[in-house]
Order: sequence, then structure tokens, then C-alpha cells
Amino acid sequence: MIRVFNQYISPKTIILLLLEGGLITLALLCGVWIRFWNNSSDLTAYLTLSNFTLQAVVFVVTLQVCFYYCDLYTLSAFRGRHEQVIAVGQSVGAGCLLLGVVYFVFPTLLLSRGVFFISVTLVPGFITFSRIGFDRIWQAAAPKENVLIIGTGSLACRVASELDKRYDLNVQLAGFVELNGGGVGNGRTLRNLPVLGSEDGELQSIAQAHAISRIVVALEDRRNVLPTRELVRLRVQGIRVEEAHSTMAALTGRVWLETVKPSWFVFSDGFRRSTLTLIAKRSLDLATGITGLLVSLPVMLLVAIAIRLDSRGPILYRQVRVGLRGKCFEVLKFRSMRPDAEAVNGAQWATDNDPRVTNIGRFLRKYRLDELPQFINVIRGEMSLVGPRPERPEFVEDLRKQISYYDERHSVRPGVTGWAQVQYSYGNTLEDAVRKLEYDLFYLKNVSTFFDCAIILDTVRIVFTGRGGK
Repeated sequence: MIRVFNQYISPKTIILLLLEGGLITLALLCGVWIRFWNNSSDLTAYLTLSNFTLQAVVFVVTLQVCFYYCDLYTLSAFRGRHEQVIAVGQSVGAGCLLLGVVYFVFPTLLLSRGVFFISVTLVPGFITFSRIGFDRIWQAAAPKENVLIIGTGSLACRVASELDKRYDLNVQLAGFVELNGGGVGNGRTLRNLPVLGSEDGELQSIAQAHAISRIVVALEDRRNVLPTRELVRLRVQGIRVEEAHSTMAALTGRVWLETVKPSWFVFSDGFRRSTLTLIAKRSLDLATGITGLLVSLPVMLLVAIAIRLDSRGPILYRQVRVGLRGKCFEVLKFRSMRPDAEAVNGAQWATDNDPRVTNIGRFLRKYRLDELPQFINVIRGEMSLVGPRPERPEFVEDLRKQISYYDERHSVRPGVTGWAQVQYSYGNTLEDAVRKLEYDLFYLKNVSTFFDCAIILDTVRIVFTGRGGK
């Protein structure tokens, strides 16, 4: 298992990214060779063009971005080969459209028409057949990682359940270990897996017998029962030892508040924000905020006209939200509700098919166009491009009383988008608020410029597909 932004990523995904980047490059070179196969001098001249390397990079990167947005690198997204083939075709089609726009804006990046059409015709075949072969090779040759869970309680069962869901990681659960159980573990099963031992001193022999490479400690109470000496010996031998809450966070991308203890926040890695990280984050905010505002001006003009034609009332809506260190500020949004939406019941969460939302407002919310004016909040320094979404003071006052660690989300600037927004659908209940906080805490633990860029890429996908917005 490989960690990216402290999440477990299958090595297969990384290999596919590299392999298919090479295959798209190969398809392009084959396209050049087929186009000039009968004229070696033209072939050499084309390959040695000063901007051919840049053209090739744009071609490859554009297609792989489209593969990413069509979930081709999300290994659990497809149920069968037919769906995967359709997704490859859709990705190449979207890539052609996107490349057409790029070539219109930057004509020097334009490939020869013959080379382009031959190459994009070869790409689907190369990708589809390589995936069929790679899947078979992976199933036959990829080594499985044997994992042992110490514990037999609800936390241990939850870890096993989450590991079972991640079949893409090639993880094999060897079983559970019950400590100090008086020998009752022999012959017992849990979740159709054996309880391999329960006596002191058995951990070393269990690890050797089952070729264990990773141990997850999932004990509700570790006082006076944790086999520290044996775990140290196994750790020195190269076996990875992890605490259950860190494993759960890496598997799911969120902090499980119902099981985590305060000591985990104190002693776990992460939650570091160096001066360099803060400077880089603010620089990214300013650059993307100014660029986003300028690029979206034509769209915002059209949205403003549509709002004016759709209903009476102001175009922009100002609403007080809680920001960095609990300080309140006015967030800017395009109005998506009736002007009198809160005249009767006051502040309340929006719901599915909310009658207060205008016709144009439903469209704006679906594609998150109502958030565009928040580029101004980003430039002012009231918000960041990426961070926990700011809530209204009325909601914060209630939520901090009901949810542990809720105020920790105010330790960074709130964001136009965030990890919770790209991972969890819009919510309007206390349970939804808890789930979103779990994702926000994971973001706070792993905040970095590269993580922000990954969230921005996911947000762009949501905006274009309309997934997740309400």
C-alpha cells in the first residue's frame, strides 16, 4: 500500500498512470510514423520540430486528465469491462474537444491533422488492450499484503470492514488476535476470519506462520494489555505496526470521531503548518483568486442577468459566516433563493427541493456557480481557495455544543471548496455535519499545497458534471 496525502492508494493506480502516459506517447509516435511512413526525411523533420516535445506533452497530459475525470484511475468505479471501454471512449472524445480549444487558443501547439486523427484513433485500442493484459498480470503476479489485526472488539471489526472494501489494495486479512483471552481464541472465528491466538508470546509465531507484513492495533483499551515488547521486536524486523485510527483515516480519508480518542490528536503525525506552507498556500490563493475572478467575469455577467430576469431582489447576497479563529465576515454569493427566504423561520439549512430556491438558483447550486463571487473573499484574505466551508454563526453555536472538536475547523481560513465538499454530498442534518467535520479534520491533519491542488482538480470535475451540488 502506498500513501498519497496520507491516504492509501493502490500501487496499481500509480503503475497505470505511468504505463498509460507511455502508451499515449507511443500512440502519438505511431501516428507520426504511419503519417510519414513512406517519406523518412519528412518523418525526421517532423520529429525534430522545436515545439514537437511541447505538443506531445500537451497531448498526453490532456488525455490523462480526461481519463482522471472519467474515473479511469478509480479502480472501484467500474463493474465490468464494457463500462470501462465506454469510459475510455468518452475520455478520448472529451480530450479531443479540450484539445480543440487548446489548439484554437495556442495554434503553435497544433499537431498535424493526419498525426492527430491517427493518434486519437490508436489511443483507445492501446489503452483497452493494455488494461486487459495488465489486469490479468496483476491478478496473477501482484503480491498480497498480509495484515493482522490485534483486537476482537467493534473497532477491530470496523477496521476489517474498511479493509474488505478496498480490494484494490491487494490486502489479505490473516485474522485477529485476542490478547489475554485465556486460550479461547483457538478455533474461534470473527467475520469469517480466524482468531489466531490469545496467549502472551504468540504474536511472533503468528507473524512468522502467516507471513504478516502489517499489524493494525485495534484495541479499545490498550492499558496493561498491549504486547509492547513483541511489537517492538516485529517492528525492528520490518513489519509495519499501525494504530487503528490512523489506518481508518488512511483508508477512508476522514477522521472517525465516534471511535477516536483525544490522545490520537496529540500524538499522531500531521496537523503541522510551517511558515513555508502558509506562504505557499496564501500565494496559491492570490494567484487562483485573481485568475479565477478575471476568467469568470463573462460567466458572472451572464449569471447576474439571469438572476435579474428570473426574480426580483438583489443579485449578490451577503451572509455572515464564521472564519479564521472564529472571526465573522461577510461571504459573497449570487442569490439563489427568494429575497424573503428567511423572513418567517429565520436561519435554516437548505433542503432537497427547497421551495425557497428560485428556478435559476437550482441551476446555480447544481454547478456551484453561486459561489463565484467568493473569489473576492479569497483575494481579501477572508477565505482560502481550499479549506473547511464556513458556516453561519447561528449554526456554529449549536454545532459546537453537540459535536466534539467542531471549533478546530476554524484553525485555518475557510475555503471556497474543501475536502468535505468533494468527498461528501450536500447535507442538512447533524449527522451530515459530523461527517463533513471528519473530512475537514483529515484535511487539517494533512494540509499541503499539493493536497490543495488535488482538491481543486476534483472540484473542477464536480463543477463540470454537476455531481454533489444541491
